[in-house]
Amino acid sequence: MKLIRWIQLCIVLSMLWMVLSLTFLSAVIQPDNRGKHPDIQLFLMASSQDALLAEDALRQISSQWHNAYAGIILDVARLMRRATSQSFRFSKLIEFLEQETGQQFGSDFSQWQEWIWDQPYDPHPDYELFKGLWYRQIDPRFAEFFPDDVVSLIRLDEIEWGGVVVNGIPPLSYPVPLEAVSADYLADDHIVFGLAINGQFRAYPKRILAWHELVLDRLGDVELTIVYCTLCGTVIPFESVVNGRHLKFGTSGLLYRSNKLMFDIETRSLWNTFTGMPVVGLLAEKGLKLTPHAVVTTTWGEWRRQHPSTSVLSLDTGYQRDYSEGSAYQDYFSTDDLMFQVSMTDDRLAKKEEVLVLQLADVMRIGRDKGLAITARFLKENRVFHYTFFDRNMVIVTSEHGANRVYDAQDIRFVKHIDSERVVDDFGREWRITEAWLVLDGDSSMRRIRLPAQRAFWFGWYAQFPDTELIY
Repeated sequence: MKLIRWIQLCIVLSMLWMVLSLTFLSAVIQPDNRGKHPDIQLFLMASSQDALLAEDALRQISSQWHNAYAGIILDVARLMRRATSQSFRFSKLIEFLEQETGQQFGSDFSQWQEWIWDQPYDPHPDYELFKGLWYRQIDPRFAEFFPDDVVSLIRLDEIEWGGVVVNGIPPLSYPVPLEAVSADYLADDHIVFGLAINGQFRAYPKRILAWHELVLDRLGDVELTIVYCTLCGTVIPFESVVNGRHLKFGTSGLLYRSNKLMFDIETRSLWNTFTGMPVVGLLAEKGLKLTPHAVVTTTWGEWRRQHPSTSVLSLDTGYQRDYSEGSAYQDYFSTDDLMFQVSMTDDRLAKKEEVLVLQLADVMRIGRDKGLAITARFLKENRVFHYTFFDRNMVIVTSEHGANRVYDAQDIRFVKHIDSERVVDDFGREWRITEAWLVLDGDSSMRRIRLPAQRAFWFGWYAQFPDTELIY
């Protein structure tokens, strides 16, 4: 976290020494002929160190002011407040915001954001172009995510810079795995994310994924994009092929409601990593959705004992990082404080309490975004737990060490564990717990399929799916 904050400060300071000249702006932005809205270049000019130019830009914006512009002004102010050389312009922008909105929040960005997100979303028609031009000062590649007239399915004022450049948190691309017996760097109590596809098993240690947040891999002949949003505390493995198209992804460096936005290399569209759907760019509104796979958060000792043939990531990633257990994001994980504000929270749980979360694929297909969240502590106390969600009888089976797996129970009622590998139903029949199915002993044709689910921090899940059901 200290490294990221240092990178943030260096980027912002270097960026703010670059003054956008009127000549440059005129070259990259055509005059806005949309009548009722001020030219978008005026919002960029408002950051100029030329006081006369900046004040004239603010006067023109004021003459056509709409509260929807507050998010643009806040975007400008956010990247100016850290530089001493820009303190005067920053103060002027805050004064302008207070004058136009009637709100007296001063430099309290949290209050400004809450107020802005409470307003109806009616953005400037060139807001996406502004995003690209403003953020390109940090990294020119940011502009590729926001071409003119780009389709956005989410509020642009909820997209913010995460503090790194594009792929500044470097993804791992087809890392060379180790056999379990060779992974002497892992202790039994270290956290791993376990994945099983077509009879092959692999463990992705948290201590490695936290430094990379994205892994392009292949397991069981399936191309995978494995996303770990450290801020939201969730890992989701997606198939990389959608509608016959193999997409390769990177880390955008941008966030939506404190959730990592990834992008596909081909079209530079931004994707929501909770849903696996494109939300900004050429692929938005195309009806695409990546297929998720089930993953289990467990310990290396438990995973290795259950799957002795498993492979696991090596520390030889090609990058120099402190891969010791708990090193990455240590300060962030140790408190309930957020690094980035979200537009909605729910105080029934602590922000970073771990919950098991899921959405049903057939429910999502009919346009419902309702999800289900169950606290990890509840499931540890109720290790065989049935719940009906959208008429689906599901059973969540939790191991002694707290690893959760969700199955579609259909017409079967499971009662309790017999041991770490089996549960019994209400007829006394024994079922084996596997990564893909619950399988009836003595009749392998009797199976109940596993459903994709994963852990997350409560605040991150609720911010994306406020209509969620919660069990705690």
